[in-house]
Amino acid sequence: MKFDTHVVVDWSAGKRAPARPSKDSIWIGISRGTGDDEPVYCRSRQDAESHLAALIAAERDAGRRMMIGFDFPFGYPKGLARKITGTDDVFALWAWLEERISDLPDGANNRYDVASEMNGFFDGPGPFWGKPNERDWPEIPYRKAGIVFDEVAEKRHCDLAGKASSSCFQLAFPPTVGGQVLMGLPVLSRLRRLDGVAVWPFEDTSDAAVVVVEIWPGLIEPAVKEVKVRASGEIRDRVQVRLLARALSRLPHDELAELMAAPPQESHEEGWILGAGHVARLSELALGAPDTGEGPEPPPLRNDCFALPAGVNWTPVDQALDLLRTRLNPIAGAEKSPVRSALGRVLASDVIAERSNPPAANSAVDGFGFAGGASEGKHRLQLVEGRAAAGAPYDGKVPSGRAIRILTGAPLPEGVDTVILEEDVTVADGQIAFRGPLKRGANARKAGEDVAAGDVVLPAGRRLTPADLALLSAVGPARVDLRRALRVAVISTGDELAEPGKPLNPGQIHDANRPMLLAMLARFAFEPVDMGIVPDDRQALRARLDAAAEQADVILTSGGASAGDEDHVSALLREAGAMQEWRIAVKPGRPLALGLWAGKPVFGLPGNPVAAMVCTLVFARPALCLLAGEGWQEPQGFTLPAAFEKRKKPGRREYLRARIREGRAEVFASEGSGRISGLSWAEGLVELEDGERHIRPGDPVRYIPFGSFAL
Repeated sequence: MKFDTHVVVDWSAGKRAPARPSKDSIWIGISRGTGDDEPVYCRSRQDAESHLAALIAAERDAGRRMMIGFDFPFGYPKGLARKITGTDDVFALWAWLEERISDLPDGANNRYDVASEMNGFFDGPGPFWGKPNERDWPEIPYRKAGIVFDEVAEKRHCDLAGKASSSCFQLAFPPTVGGQVLMGLPVLSRLRRLDGVAVWPFEDTSDAAVVVVEIWPGLIEPAVKEVKVRASGEIRDRVQVRLLARALSRLPHDELAELMAAPPQESHEEGWILGAGHVARLSELALGAPDTGEGPEPPPLRNDCFALPAGVNWTPVDQALDLLRTRLNPIAGAEKSPVRSALGRVLASDVIAERSNPPAANSAVDGFGFAGGASEGKHRLQLVEGRAAAGAPYDGKVPSGRAIRILTGAPLPEGVDTVILEEDVTVADGQIAFRGPLKRGANARKAGEDVAAGDVVLPAGRRLTPADLALLSAVGPARVDLRRALRVAVISTGDELAEPGKPLNPGQIHDANRPMLLAMLARFAFEPVDMGIVPDDRQALRARLDAAAEQADVILTSGGASAGDEDHVSALLREAGAMQEWRIAVKPGRPLALGLWAGKPVFGLPGNPVAAMVCTLVFARPALCLLAGEGWQEPQGFTLPAAFEKRKKPGRREYLRARIREGRAEVFASEGSGRISGLSWAEGLVELEDGERHIRPGDPVRYIPFGSFAL
């Protein structure tokens, strides 16, 4: 029982949800062998149905088998379907509801009217109860008191097995499962009609491309509680769908087959909760390592991921880099993408060659092919009729002692293993004449001599280049598993800042950091998200951080990262309980605020443009690459003679704006952090180690070109 993609849907019967992701709305979690996708937030049932229909089509067309789990009952207690439709067929009841339920884009619906009609099939009070007020829908009791569940049971057998707290007849007062059923089954009825879809446990799902199941988030409640503690600010529904989809994707195939093999007899009419009674196992899979043999899945970032060891005040550069490298893990989800659109993206899994390159032995030159090579001396061979060319192979066998005309790239016909260049041959009267010696296999390429089918051609974590696309096109699949582009929001802070080109008030300057940082992120192949300038107002910054956390995976701020009265970035992160101020022994730079906001990593950069750029290159870029799934990226440096003199004090590592002229590293005339012209002048950085040093012209220094930072 194997699936490639696992999807979990947290359903809602409520009104249209707000634009900002929120609880009590519809969330869709997706997990594949390559990792977890970013959960999808749907504002309406129409949005969710459209998204799921498109996902079903895409996965089916790609040849991937998918399981979709919904968190509401697929059936009612035994007897209800016959009472309403005259048959025990659960799908007849689905169709009955589909015909009657109306659902507007704003979420307005007639579920209470339909429940009233269903209660009318019973003598006395029907089983449906609960409503917004006591006045409307007289056929529906306001409270459960007085209802006798004699014709149908209050709960299904699987509700009892799963210890569900409410029944599918409860329409109001949390938990309102009854409303979810009435608004969900019509959607399932339509999805079931799509090609390749089957519903468990009502249908044979053994060969179905898409299997729809009922599964409840309560099955992983211990895991949800642990993650909620670790990631304050996370929306519970979002956590649930992500972890439950992950648990299903990690469940070994034999265990999943056992869960789906033999549900009780009652399930054929009532439905069944997949995994009921297996809370501990599913919670373990949601948090622990996958059983795929591919190594552990990185855990979510913890609130203490930026915490310094006890007693550390000034942090050396190497220690700061080591802490970032060991405490961060990839957060970008994965998706399938065509090779043609994969340039600059990061592979989420190894790519295995589906075919060899070259796929068959072929000629490396234009010439004549034969078997066995040739000894020293003169040789004559009779030519066969026809020729071999790339795209037009010779259909037949070349007899021993004969030769064939062959062109570059043509597959070697049977009976040919050696090719002689046409320039070394005389052709006359249907024969070729040439002089040896010629080694067997000369001028011929072996099948798979470049890449053999089954080889790992590109590893997970590689950012794809144009040359990689050529390799993938030659040997790999049409689609590859890619990390989603890391979205990085940029916020500038300070009353003194104005947009570039806008008139300045007294005391103001134009914002130079944000345009620089956005451009750098684009060059790093991340997705920059411009969040503008925020004045020195704590509430305004809080709102902007909230908006950035909704739109991006990581947040970069510049300014406000120290401990002064107007350093609101540090203050808000500290208030959220997820802030560390790293006083790094580096020049330019020093203060670097690090923390989490709504579960998203925040890098609080210095406000000084030179310090902001240096800290981004040295600290933020490798951390962002790691978060993006690319792995830790060390810049490549070169030792060059200095074209300058400098006395450096011990204690801090220094980065000087530099460039190479006539093979020597020269540095900008001023080390002032506000001298933006030095950034434009420079073509790289000279890195001076932590200790004391007196550098004279000609002394070796380490030069790191901006190209080594992917700029």
